[in-house]
Amino acid sequence: MAIEITSDCMACEACVETCPDVFEMNDDGDLAICKDPESELDCVEEAIDTCPAEAIIRT
Repeated sequence: MAIEITSDCMACEACVETCPDVFEMNDDGDLAICKDPESELDCVEEAIDTCPAEAIIRT
């Protein structure tokens, strides 16, 4: 399953802090992006659970 960040992202950087190997901020710093959409790292699930906007999903 692929990791996707929806338009609900509020750029809080929680996912980046939780799982920096998979998530980073875009060049403008106003949206998180996924560097590795196929990642199976445990921290991805933690990032999904801690996202206050519930903007990280698996598709």
